[in-house]
Amino acid sequence: MLENIEVLRADTEWKRAGAYSVRIQGMNRQYHIPLREEFDIHDGEASKYIVLLDDGYPVATCRFYELDSSRVMLGRVVVLPEYRGRHLGAKTVDEAEKWISELGYKVIEIESRTEAVGFYLKSGYAPEGDGSFLNGTFECVRMKKDLR
Repeated sequence: MLENIEVLRADTEWKRAGAYSVRIQGMNRQYHIPLREEFDIHDGEASKYIVLLDDGYPVATCRFYELDSSRVMLGRVVVLPEYRGRHLGAKTVDEAEKWISELGYKVIEIESRTEAVGFYLKSGYAPEGDGSFLNGTFECVRMKKDLR
């Protein structure tokens, strides 16, 4: 099922385009999120992206960016609808965590949609703070994972 999946660490514009393609199809189009809201000040060269390709076609992505010298924010985890249920979200997050660790960061923070909290709990993230909050279109929960 995953034999044709290739992992890209998007460090060039054409690789970032793969991440953006998945986000447009998986979020902008599916949830009718305006491009102006889906793409924000954290997109671009300063952020790092993981892109999964199925036989060269971008099917899953996530991004992370530095909060400070020891912490990053992981987010924009998106798997195309027709690829969901194949553990590609977990693979995407695992690949990002490897890269984050290699870069020397110690803590990963996320703002998880409430319906995805169970997914992140399985990956070792713990809720932070008091309850949920509205982040754009979605109800979210702050979560954190310590890599030390």
